[in-house]
Parts: sequence; C-alpha cells; structure tokens
Amino acid sequence: MNGGASSPRRGATADGARVLVQNAAERLGGLDLLVNAASEGFVPRSLEDVDEAAWDAALGATAKGSFFVTQAAAPLLRGSRGVVVMIEDVAAYQPWPSFAPHCAAKAAQAMLTRVFARALAPEVRVCGIAPGPVAVEPEQVERRAAETLLRRIGSPEDVADAVIFLATADFVTGTTLVVDGGALLTSTKTTLP
Repeated sequence: MNGGASSPRRGATADGARVLVQNAAERLGGLDLLVNAASEGFVPRSLEDVDEAAWDAALGATAKGSFFVTQAAAPLLRGSRGVVVMIEDVAAYQPWPSFAPHCAAKAAQAMLTRVFARALAPEVRVCGIAPGPVAVEPEQVERRAAETLLRRIGSPEDVADAVIFLATADFVTGTTLVVDGGALLTSTKTTLP
C-alpha cells in the first residue's frame, strides 16, 4: 500500500498517512497487509555534498513515512490480525559512504520493524525484507551479479515472493529476511541482521 507507486510524501506526515490508510481501506474493503516500500534519496553523493534536503527526503519517506503509515494502519491491522512488511535494504547493514542518508534511513526502518513487532504483538506480525541488487541499471548487471554468491541479480518477483512468504508465515515476526543472493556474505566487513 505504501510503496513506490504511491506518493511517499503523502505518507511522510501523520495526517497524510491517515488519509492514505483510510483511502486504501475504503477501496480494499479493509486492510490485512501493509507493505512499506517508500524510499527516496538513493543518489550517490560525497559526504560533503549531502545537504539537509537530501537528508530530510531520505528519512522522511523511509523512516518517518513507514512509522506514520504503520501507526495509522495499526487499528485496522489489529482487527484483521494482519501483517506489516517493511521493505528495508541491505544498505541498512552496510556502511556505504556515497549513500549515507539512504543507509541511515534504511537502518532506522529496520529498527522500526523490531519496534512495531513488539508494540503490535500478538495481533499483528511485523517483518522486514532486505533486498540486495534487484532490477539494477543494465550497465551494472554484470558487476552487481558478481557481488552475489548466486552470480545473478534479483528480480522484483524475488522480493514479491518474499512478501508472500512473510504474509503467510504465521510464526515469524520481528525479523528481516535478506533477499540478496548472498551478497552480504561476500564481504567479511559486513554485519548481518
């Protein structure tokens, strides 16, 4: 519901999140699954070139948006014994200096996965998915595939399959499923979730 196709700015305010959730629930006849996939600011910048606008955009869409949309959806999800899936990113677990605001925002979102799992249990399960290289630019495919153990990039369907799994895995909550083809394991400097 809260994803790239919807306006991440609308969900990044408490009022906007309430309207977004209300409209979705009316259109869908209720709510039993919330996927927080909004993100903004995945633009390489040196630390010196990061300005407040870039920082606010990344944290606003990703962390603030995920918080307020989940907060607004919580009563409906409690009633349906629903599920929240946060689309995190392996960037939450890897320090990428050229993407500092994105890494920080995704790390905050990963923590929200755990915070909401505790706060909304036992009625609502909350899980995360941390995709690795998925649907990259054509000129990056070979390089990014070589960074994974499976020697290929992922597809949007790989992430969708993980959402479907978590939506039906009734004894899974408060954890993150890494969907990266083993990319996190290719570096000894990485902290795993």
